[in-house]
Formats: sequence, C-alpha cells, structure tokens
Amino acid sequence: MTPDPDITSLLSSRIAAGDFPSAVYLVAQKNEIVFSDALGEAVREPRHAATLQTIYDLASLTKPLVTGLLCARLIEAGKLTLDSTLANYLGEFDRTDKHAITVRQLLVHTSGLPAWRPLYLTSGGEPEAALGAIAGETLENPPGTKVVYSDLNFIALGFFLERLTGHRLVELAGKEILQPLRLQRTFFNPAAALQTEVAACENGNSYERDMCERDMPDRPYPNWRANLIWGEVHDGNAHFLGGAAGHAGLFSSAAETLSLANQFLGKQSQLLSAKTCELFRTNMTDGLNEARSIAWQLAATKDSSAGPDLPPDAFGHTGFTGTSCWIDPNSDRVFLLLTNRTHVASLPFANINGVRRQFHSLAVKALDQRA
Repeated sequence: MTPDPDITSLLSSRIAAGDFPSAVYLVAQKNEIVFSDALGEAVREPRHAATLQTIYDLASLTKPLVTGLLCARLIEAGKLTLDSTLANYLGEFDRTDKHAITVRQLLVHTSGLPAWRPLYLTSGGEPEAALGAIAGETLENPPGTKVVYSDLNFIALGFFLERLTGHRLVELAGKEILQPLRLQRTFFNPAAALQTEVAACENGNSYERDMCERDMPDRPYPNWRANLIWGEVHDGNAHFLGGAAGHAGLFSSAAETLSLANQFLGKQSQLLSAKTCELFRTNMTDGLNEARSIAWQLAATKDSSAGPDLPPDAFGHTGFTGTSCWIDPNSDRVFLLLTNRTHVASLPFANINGVRRQFHSLAVKALDQRA
C-alpha cells in the first residue's frame, strides 16, 4: 500500500467533516496499483476500521461493471446488436410508445423512461410484475431525444439479459465475468459470514421512504427496513428483486473492482477485444444534454464528477452509496474511490462530487509527477 499524502489528507478531512465515515481509494496505471489507502470506519458501531480488503456495496457501479459488460460481451459474440429493439425479446415492451426502444437507448439513458420508480409499490409487491410495471410507465420524452439517467433502464436490461440467455443475472455474471476473472470478493448477496468485512450503509431506507411518502402518500408500504443495512443491498428496488438487478446489487473490494474496470481498457481486458473497448469512449449522445457511451458517462459531460483533469473521452460512473469509478483510456488509468456516505448520516446525504473531482485532480498530478 502506497498512499499519496495529498489524497489521504483530502479524504481524511472529509471524514472529519462528516461527508462519509470511511474511504478506500485506489489509483492504477496499466494495471499497476500506484497509490492506495484505507481510511476511517467501515462500520461505526460495532467499530470496524476500513481496510483495503473492505467490501463495499457498489450500488450503481453495477450498471457498467455487470450489465454493461455483459451486453458488450453479447455484442462482441454477435448475439446482440446495439440497435436491437427490446420488444423483440420482451413482450412487455410491445406497446405503441415503446416498441421501437432499442438496447442502445437503454444503455445510454435515452429511452424516455422516468429516472426512478419504487417497483415494490408500482408492481403491487410482486417481483414477477416488476418488468410489466416498468413497461407500463408513461415515457417522459420521445426515445432518443434526451438523456435522463434512469435506474429503470438498467433494471429492464437485467430482465432482458435473463430472457435472452435463459440464465438468471447472478448466474450470468458468475459465468461470464466473476469466474473467468477468478474474483473472490465480488458478488451479489454477500454471505452472512462476511458481514463484518462489509462496509455498512444506511439505518433503514429513510431516503427512499421519504420520497415515497412525499410522492405516493396514498400507497403505504409495509416492508420498510428499519435496521442497519449492513451486508445486504442498500437499494430498495434491488432488495425487492432478490438482491441482484441490472442497476444495483454488486459488492466488491477495491482491488477486485479494479479487475472489473480493467475489462473496459483494450490493452488490459481479458473479456473484450480492443475494438469493443473503443465503444466505451465513444459519445453516443452527441448533441444531447450529456455525453454518454455504453453504460458510462463521458468526462465531456458538463459538471461531471470527472473534474477538469481527465480527458473528454474518459468514462466513469458513481454509486448512490458513495462509490465511483473513472477510467482514462488514453493512459490506461483507473481511479477508484469507495465510500459509504449513507452510513451514520442524516438526510440529506452529502453530495461528494466535489470530493471526487478533487481526488481525480490530485491523482492525475501525482501520476504525472511520477512519470
């Protein structure tokens, strides 16, 4: 472990300020871990210090690291095209307003679907009805006209992958990604025996509960979690769907998250060709309100969490629990910052995009000085 003093100082100051109780960072170039450190408490009570082996709920990093990667593998294998229409595989989408929605539009968030819905309410409490509930939503924009980052896009993609392959998402991720990479600390639904090695999240789902009680006061939900969410997925929809979904549910350590991130770099990937990896730095929403590639946001997006020192075609993603991964394909650099900002925090949770931008700038400076 080689900490960078400036990065460690920044993150220590934000822990002291209450932005998050723990942070693990890892900065790599050409698959060499150059800087890393673990700070703070992964669990406040009973106290467990964060280590480089701590497992974090990666939240929406599941979108690119599992769902996006699985889609890319199917595209490379010739079993799928970006412009395949969802309705060809999911009869639920064979509706007047949705029959032309494509896999690409889900991957780059231009499907027109709303950003979020509590499927545990809108499906009548039946996980089997979740896909139908998504397909029944009114589109907010015509497909292809606006980027609206949406969990529903990737939940639908998760169901799509299951329908296309005949395998559950957990099985598919294991067979196509986790087992070939020999990952031991990356999974959905961590075993109970591993709980003390996992960073804790929120006490209950107060954030989601507040949104539901505000927006759907006539639809009370009887199954809110009130306990400390520790060792099980934080996201309410992923929890409702059994802990594994196309948008959330993956847990991993920093080193194994790096192994996943490397699969998107042509010179490092064991799972994709260099040609396929070019898709991740390619802007597929040119002229729209965000720059997006397959499953990733590009640093060219105004006010992205990349900050000013990553090139425009760097690509990255964040997770609600406090995680982030940014990748610079020009220099084969990966920047990982894992925090659990939803733990021992009152609402509203800290917006840590400014910390992420500072982290990237300090890391780029340290890497450049080392060169």
